Amino acid sequence: MRVLICDDHTLVRAGLRRLLESFVDIEVVAEAANADQAVVGSRQHRPDIVLLDLSMPGRSGFEALVELRRDHPDCRVVVMSMHDDPTHVREALARGASGFVVKEAAPAELEIAIRAAAAGRTYLSPQVSAPQLFARPRSEEGVDALPPRQREILAALGAGRTSKQIAADLGISVKTVETHRARIMATLGCRNAIELLRMAMRLHDRPAG
Repeated sequence: MRVLICDDHTLVRAGLRRLLESFVDIEVVAEAANADQAVVGSRQHRPDIVLLDLSMPGRSGFEALVELRRDHPDCRVVVMSMHDDPTHVREALARGASGFVVKEAAPAELEIAIRAAAAGRTYLSPQVSAPQLFARPRSEEGVDALPPRQREILAALGAGRTSKQIAADLGISVKTVETHRARIMATLGCRNAIELLRMAMRLHDRPAG
């Protein structure tokens, strides 16, 4: 099994490489320090699994995840993160992740996650497997609880605007828009980006008054 490691910390990558190569039939074929290197490295080395950190300088792991899955549908991505909140997990799964492992996990858990991803299954650390992670969307009345900026972004999504377009319209970064999107999903109980978009479109098409 060929693995690419993506993390912006050199010592973390070194530790992960040492750990992964102690597992049977797992080979680390490349390392990346940021999202762009992960995308380029996956094109060059064609790994079976990408072990991807979410929080990195420049483009986030979320953005890399979308590009990796688009370019290499057969490649599985296992996300590593210090964040264990449902918002991050839902967003990662919505973008095509096959696993989500918190960085405080035991080494054996990482091996389980990688082998599960390779077998076409999804693995989540126990810390992020709570039932509320997969709660059904709440009623659209929850929109009233959103802050004004998030209601503005939700309306723009309903009008068909992309995150990049919304960022340009509002004079904020794409990463900030993505953060707001993730918080909107958590507030409304949307399980993935598709559910969020559907709700945004329903609200956009709903008659005023």
